[in-house]
Amino acid sequence: MEKKQQELKIELTPDVATGHYANLAILSHSPQEFYLDFVMMAPNMPQAKVKSRIIMTPENAKNLLFALRDNVAKYEQTFGEIERKMPKNTGNNGANDIPNPFQA
Repeated sequence: MEKKQQELKIELTPDVATGHYANLAILSHSPQEFYLDFVMMAPNMPQAKVKSRIIMTPENAKNLLFALRDNVAKYEQTFGEIERKMPKNTGNNGANDIPNPFQA
C-alpha cells in the first residue's frame, strides 16, 4: 500500500510578504524555547526597534540552523563565497571603534 504524501498549503498574505529588513539578530533561549529578535539598526541612531520576534522550540531552532547552513552553502556555490566584513580597529584602545553587534 502506497502512502500519499500530504501536501502542506502555506498562505503568504501581502502584508507579511513585504517582509521587514533586519541587520541585527538577537538570540536568546529558555529551557523550552529559542527567541530570535530581528532588529533594524541605523547609523547614529540612539535606539533600534525590534521589527519581528520569532519563538521556536529547541528542535525547530536546530532544524533552522541546518536549513540556513544548507542554503548559505547553495548560495555560495552559485554566487561565490560570502565574505564577512569586520570593523577595522582605529588603534585608539577601542574609543572610536565601530561596534560589531554580531560579536559577543
